[in-house]
Amino acid sequence: MITLFKRNKNMKLTIYQVDAFTDMVFKGNPAAVCPLTEWLADDILLKIAAENNLSETAFYVPKGDGYEIRWFTPASEVDLCGHATLATAYVLAHCEKQVKETINFYSPRSGKLPVSVQQDKFVLNFPADQFSETELSDALLAVTDKKPIAAYRGKTDYMLVFEKQNDIEALKPNLPLMTGMAARGFIVTARGENHDFVSRFFGPAVGVNEDPVCGSAHTTLTPYWAGQLNKTELRAFQLSERTGEVYCRLLGDRVELAGNAVLYMKGEIYI
Repeated sequence: MITLFKRNKNMKLTIYQVDAFTDMVFKGNPAAVCPLTEWLADDILLKIAAENNLSETAFYVPKGDGYEIRWFTPASEVDLCGHATLATAYVLAHCEKQVKETINFYSPRSGKLPVSVQQDKFVLNFPADQFSETELSDALLAVTDKKPIAAYRGKTDYMLVFEKQNDIEALKPNLPLMTGMAARGFIVTARGENHDFVSRFFGPAVGVNEDPVCGSAHTTLTPYWAGQLNKTELRAFQLSERTGEVYCRLLGDRVELAGNAVLYMKGEIYI
């Protein structure tokens, strides 16, 4: 006799998967978005993110005239995530029908993060990273198989600058070494051939070997390249396998990151 086990339906949640910083599926950076009416326990949020197995899962709860937002990789909660915030704005605007010109997000770790809805694009307004140049130590020289020309340390990440775009395209990371260093991740970047700059992002310490398009990394990249190129509006391209384009603008101590998104999936989860 076969015994059938009933699914536990104590709680049912809606979940979306959105490809961000792109206008076509299978490109850009996929993020899961899970609307909540109230916060669940942190260990449950982390388990959902681990089950999704995407670089980020965003959760949000209505609060005041906006939404409190948090982001989890499969391994930990992070301070800031650009592509999952863009994905959440897409969900609110196109799936949950919250029609507003500006969606006001608030992060307990990163403060106010308004997103402007502009026709086919969403414009994120994030705090610019504070970073400083650091020594090209033996450890930093060993985290990739290419030699950087400069290194910087921001709030959570290292940024390594290389001579040309081909360095970024061909670069191979030393993921075990990166994991052992005290950083969320590593940004690698160079001046672009068809864009102002290109980049890749590696975050094995938080369970993301390579993030397809890392919005939060552009809070470091934008002020750096704005200074290098003497311009405040820039076009950026992330050279991951999926690729993605980010429109950047430096506004003093804030950064605007613009892109579009496309819905890949809507479903339900049971916990």
